[in-house]
Amino acid sequence: MTTYDPGVLAERYTLDEVIGRGGMADVYRATDTVLERDVAVKVLRTQAESDRDLARFRDEVMLLASLDHPGLVTVLDAGLADGAAPYLVMDLVEGRSLATVCRRGPVPATEVARVGVMLASVLTYVHRHAIVHRDIKPSNILVGSDGHVRLADFGIARMLGDAGGHTTGGTTIGTAAYIAPEQVRGEAVTPASDIYSLGLVLLEALTGKRAYTGAPMRVALARLHTAPLIPTSLPTGWPALLAQMTDADPDRRPGAREVGAALRTLEHGSGAQRLPDAVNG
Repeated sequence: MTTYDPGVLAERYTLDEVIGRGGMADVYRATDTVLERDVAVKVLRTQAESDRDLARFRDEVMLLASLDHPGLVTVLDAGLADGAAPYLVMDLVEGRSLATVCRRGPVPATEVARVGVMLASVLTYVHRHAIVHRDIKPSNILVGSDGHVRLADFGIARMLGDAGGHTTGGTTIGTAAYIAPEQVRGEAVTPASDIYSLGLVLLEALTGKRAYTGAPMRVALARLHTAPLIPTSLPTGWPALLAQMTDADPDRRPGAREVGAALRTLEHGSGAQRLPDAVNG
């Protein structure tokens, strides 16, 4: 896999190690030599520089720059690197992704509820601005060392009603393990699609296991005829909420604000517990 050569970017950002990889870009820990602070720099890979990928990257920059919410990663700068590779400079979130946390096993229910409340707040905000994220998954959820949660990677987000999106009609886009049934069918993607994905993320955090596993195509098609298995042994209130969020019919799923209200009730059902500490390596 080709990445941008570490060094000084745009005569300002000193790139260090890669801290994240997506479908078309790499994220580096970096130092802003002008303001003398640590930042995260997302650089598009050279082999991904098709017109479509460049358009998505440009849209992500403009989209994030237009939003203002504590649960979103702040955009600080953007431009073209040497060799015309586009880059995006963001706040560096010290911590780990929810994917890293889930790999260690089930997370306490009250902590899942706390994380879910913050994510529901972010989705309420972006949905109100007619934006659908379309790729809610644990690796796109960053948990800071202070416990604050941020939603990242709007690279495939889409404005509602935007007929000029960067995918062709009927194209499925997103991550197979978390996309909603309507995404699999290539139908219209709405805020309800993000709610479905969030339901699978919360279920995974509670159980320590993905609801759908296997090859991407098999995983994607599975949800068209099989509902996710929601253990009845989960704490009171969780099975009903997760069943509503992952309903096959998007019209029957609750909105982000309703999800947030339900999660706040679950969060305060017992003493709050924190996410387990990170493990070296």
